[in-house]
Amino acid sequence: MDNNTQTVERAPQQDRAAKEREPALLPPVDVVEDGNGILLVADMPGVSKEQLHLRIDSDTLTIEGEVSLPSAQGLQAGHAEVQLPRYRRSFTLSKELDPSQIAATFTHGVLEVRIPKAAHAQPRRIEVTVD
Repeated sequence: MDNNTQTVERAPQQDRAAKEREPALLPPVDVVEDGNGILLVADMPGVSKEQLHLRIDSDTLTIEGEVSLPSAQGLQAGHAEVQLPRYRRSFTLSKELDPSQIAATFTHGVLEVRIPKAAHAQPRRIEVTVD
């Protein structure tokens, strides 16, 4: 199994608006929360690491991927369930999460995005002193 790390980039406003107008598939995403933050697991078959893009714009995380499914030359699909060439999904992040610490891995078409809680939202132990 090979894990590839993907960086999160900040995109200009006009690029985001243009891409949001293009039709896209919604990848299925599992969201798991624990004491340290949130883990998003997205299934994106047919997307290569080079065609996978994550970006943060204000409090919105957007996941995009271009689908490249090979087809034999001269053949046409009689039935195709994947008809759009891209995936796109956006998430609004709460103020309890730290977008500057996002980490992502992509393995065999499965994207895992770890978003840790911000320091102020982390549980902490309070020491009690005796006078």
